[in-house]
Amino acid sequence: MSKVALVTGGTRGIGEAISKGLKAAGYTVAANYSGNDEAAAKFKAETGIAVYKFDVGDFEACGAAIRQIEADLGPVEILVNNAGITRDGFLHKMTPQQWREVINVDLDSVFNTSRAVIEGMRTRGYGRIVNISSINGQKGQIGQSNYSAAKAGIIGFTKALAQEGAAKGITVNVIAPGYINTEMVAAMKPEALAKVVATIPVGRLGECEEIARCVLFLVEDPGFINGSTLTVNGSQYIAG
Repeated sequence: MSKVALVTGGTRGIGEAISKGLKAAGYTVAANYSGNDEAAAKFKAETGIAVYKFDVGDFEACGAAIRQIEADLGPVEILVNNAGITRDGFLHKMTPQQWREVINVDLDSVFNTSRAVIEGMRTRGYGRIVNISSINGQKGQIGQSNYSAAKAGIIGFTKALAQEGAAKGITVNVIAPGYINTEMVAAMKPEALAKVVATIPVGRLGECEEIARCVLFLVEDPGFINGSTLTVNGSQYIAG
């Protein structure tokens, strides 16, 4: 039986590419989504991948959904925490709601889902967790104090959990993408997008499939890559 992989935010953008890449590699995939029923239905019809609607920012909802996934498909042995949102604004204008929504969906979700699978992984002596951070969690970004804080928090979480799970056959790693060719980025004004691309030494946006290949690399590593941050940004920012 193939290993079961759960991808949060797994029906669109980077998550869609990750879900498809894992399925093509032979994994049984469950793709989470939160709101866009039409996109999720289309994704399911096109890929045959099971979709599960739940709020990753809700601890109880994550636990219930993962119990259902495991009842349907088998134990979750691979978890890709990809779900995320933005609520941009300068801090002096940011509302508590804008702060809390981003921290809840982008950072609290990583705890919620990881907590729901970690005991099973420890018992079975195997697990792969890949968390999706961001270039802006490494270097910060004007107007994104909430998003940058959440994505930086994911990196710290990853390093800590990697040490906790290492002796139990569990690896926990993080990917920090730069600017990727998603619907959200493509919707930028052409002049703003051109300015972004001008700061990327390779001269282009990244592709979702490039992030998916990185996920697969970390999932299939035999276990010595652990607690690492894989930077994928076309040399736009090189972390020291």
